Amino acid sequence: MASTTSATSTTLPRTSNQALGIGTFAVEFMSGRVGEPDASVLDRTVLFFTDSVLCGLSALALRTNAPTVLRDEALTYPREGGVPVFGSKAPVAPEKAIVANCAAVREWDSNGTNFGFNPTLGHTAGEFGHNDFYAVPVAAAQLAGRSGADAVRGMLCLDEIRGRLAEVFSLKTYKIDHVVHGAIASAAVYGAMLGATPDQIESAIGMFVAHFIPWRAIRAGKQLSDSKGASAAISTEAAILAMQRSMKGFLGPRDIFRNPEAIWRQFEPTKGDSPFDLVLTHSGNDFAVMGMHFKLGLYEHQSAGALQGLIDLIRKNPSVLAGPDAVKSITIVAYEPAFGIIGDPAKRDPHTRQSADHSMVYIVSTMLRKAMEKAAALGNPALASTGDDYWKSLMLSPHDYGADAIRHPVTRALMDRITFRHGGPEYDAKYPDGIPTSIIITASDGVAHDSGLVMYPAGHARNREADLKDILATKFDLLGRLAMDDPTPLITRFQGVGDLDATALRSLYDFAITMRDAVD
Repeated sequence: MASTTSATSTTLPRTSNQALGIGTFAVEFMSGRVGEPDASVLDRTVLFFTDSVLCGLSALALRTNAPTVLRDEALTYPREGGVPVFGSKAPVAPEKAIVANCAAVREWDSNGTNFGFNPTLGHTAGEFGHNDFYAVPVAAAQLAGRSGADAVRGMLCLDEIRGRLAEVFSLKTYKIDHVVHGAIASAAVYGAMLGATPDQIESAIGMFVAHFIPWRAIRAGKQLSDSKGASAAISTEAAILAMQRSMKGFLGPRDIFRNPEAIWRQFEPTKGDSPFDLVLTHSGNDFAVMGMHFKLGLYEHQSAGALQGLIDLIRKNPSVLAGPDAVKSITIVAYEPAFGIIGDPAKRDPHTRQSADHSMVYIVSTMLRKAMEKAAALGNPALASTGDDYWKSLMLSPHDYGADAIRHPVTRALMDRITFRHGGPEYDAKYPDGIPTSIIITASDGVAHDSGLVMYPAGHARNREADLKDILATKFDLLGRLAMDDPTPLITRFQGVGDLDATALRSLYDFAITMRDAVD
């Protein structure tokens, strides 16, 4: 059965060659022959792009290891007609600029997140994913002499492909890293923007899947390594190389989603079909990016419900901010996989930033400590008047994961008072529709203060209470000031990326990054 196209979407049935179908979709969408996304979709994509780049610039400014190593490496690959890395106008090999810029964006683990949940279609595989890959369409647009509007369209196409794959196949279930979905989408969009045929894109996708599958071993262990943060970047570099080779005539495996020896049918056996149907939106407002979530600071996305619960609780019960002695115990209840990933006993004693930002007890204790410190400084336990202002006042930054912060005695004391429990089927059934979490703080007088169940914290795509753009403006300024004294002109440039012509787009990253002292 061949693919079918409606007024708003294209369906690639499990009985079809879906790798070729993805290639055809990307070529048609990027050519403009198919696809009229609503302005709201493009606006949200640009917001995610701005968020991601500011994450990357601040990571470079604070000299984080993997982004620095990969950026320095990229600058040793000069290439006439190439593309720049962040904070440079020197052209380098495209795959090297892409791996460097993707790694910088992902380093803080603070950019956008998807949860692979589309109940309307019954596509609820629940795979994670992140907006790590925008360096790919920007580089492709720069190479092809395309405009900023083309780059934004490429970002949207990439998020659509990887986001929909996340809805139909759970890589994490089989210990494969979620970045596979993004790498496949990267090959498709990069090729489509540079004139590849659908057959060449199919070949590149087959090559990547056959040769470069990353296991979640990169995320295992008591203290995590650089490989965790750079996973998307390294896989995308491989995908771009595969696409480049395919465009030069190299032939990779065909029809990879129905290949009996590839990961899809190995993990979910069929009698010859792919394990899933794939539906890709090309017009309207029902794009995958509209269901993706913003992080309002630096924290693992699984902790967002707990942070919202904490803010709700201390707004109603400011007496718990009188100091650490005012808190007898803290109980956090959440769902799987939050309990298994950021409740892992190995994360109760983090010694590195990469482990601390995946530790529920550390993340919550750090925000609570900051709230206590601010209340003491103000002489008033009521820190702000609205929930949005609490988020802005307590926003977690890179410095909250530095060595001194990780060892902070008050944070450690609060961590010791936390019990983290799995909420069982009642909580699990509500994920990934929401981030079901509750938190109870029992005060020193024995009175228990309960946040109640949190489903859609601020930043979540289904949250309708928070002023998202206002909170993000604080985040953009916070991260931007780590990279330069006045980030406002640069933030404006990024938010206007869709209006840039080809010449201006080539200079998108031509600015100076002010290097600061490292946080770790």
